[in-house]
Amino acid sequence: MKKCLVLSDSFKGSLTSAQIGAIVQEEWLRQFPSSSVRAIPVADGGEGTAECFEEALGAKRVWLTVSGPFGEPVSTFYVRHQDTAIIEMAKAAGLPLAEGRLNPGTATTFGVGELMRHAVLHGAKQLVLGLGGSATNDAGCGMAAALGVEFLDEKGQAFVPSGNTLCQIQSVEVSQAVDLLKECTVTAMCDIDHPLYGPQGAAFVFAPQKGASDDQVKLLDEGLRHFDEVICRCLGKSVVDLPGAGAAGGMGGGIAALLGGSLKPGIETVLDLISFETLASDADLIITGEGRLDAQSLGGKVVIGVARRAKKLGVPVVALVGDFEGSLDAVYQEGVTAVFGINQPMITLEEAKHRAPEMLRQTCRNLFLYTRGLEEV
Repeated sequence: MKKCLVLSDSFKGSLTSAQIGAIVQEEWLRQFPSSSVRAIPVADGGEGTAECFEEALGAKRVWLTVSGPFGEPVSTFYVRHQDTAIIEMAKAAGLPLAEGRLNPGTATTFGVGELMRHAVLHGAKQLVLGLGGSATNDAGCGMAAALGVEFLDEKGQAFVPSGNTLCQIQSVEVSQAVDLLKECTVTAMCDIDHPLYGPQGAAFVFAPQKGASDDQVKLLDEGLRHFDEVICRCLGKSVVDLPGAGAAGGMGGGIAALLGGSLKPGIETVLDLISFETLASDADLIITGEGRLDAQSLGGKVVIGVARRAKKLGVPVVALVGDFEGSLDAVYQEGVTAVFGINQPMITLEEAKHRAPEMLRQTCRNLFLYTRGLEEV
């Protein structure tokens, strides 16, 4: 073995992507000391996305103070690599910032737009947004307002809509934002396919986790429905059938409708930005992983996203996972060579989380010892 590439998602609640990479690297070099191994932390748009790109690309933090989910000043950052800015929306409008006062009806994404505006005014040509972990349900209207989109009520007065006031929008004007973003592309990392509204939409599925009551969920859903009607009338477009429009409280739909942005699976965005094909072209083995491998993984999460690309290059892929569910036949068809679960039977979930580093290390040791043995035969 001459070269190994490690790209694993975190095992939520037990191991970060960087910790997994470090353990795999150590155990790999223990068995193949003269080989090359590189671990690149990856995230799908949720918590830790900015930090992963910071390490993977050598991106630099850009600090500034923006509006938090309820308008309070928040000191936060995005990361910049060449002409690309990676912005984690949760750093300005996420659940941790709203802890103890959850209210998706009044929470705003305005601070996310301030981060984006700063990046553009300082030369960014590509904006990449991670949409995980939002505290909001404003369809990204706060974000859009910070970028120059105007929302007018029945009196023709401009205002910044929140989840509770989406139904007050009577018209929308996007020309200022279009001009600001004319030399930029906007890509949202989105790994869910929920629609903007309806039983499987942003409000009904996610708003209860953000503190919404049953009655408020209905109000928020009506607001998202009204938002789509307004953009259809004013902009000639609808996002009702756009998979992922419901991400981050409808921000996925807002990015597409108001900014002309695109929604893309998180792992595909990561692999493009790190130039995966170049990195992996001469690899002998790729090691990937995620906390749980199941039917949802086939939608394009980290393991499957890596495997699909590696399959085209003819590079074998081993997945190290906390657990897996169901038949693995479809996983193997996507390009995964082998799957190894690190959890030991007969232990509780809490114990498994506590012992995750030890169990991952032992799994790697066994796997690499076996791999070395095959080489020596």
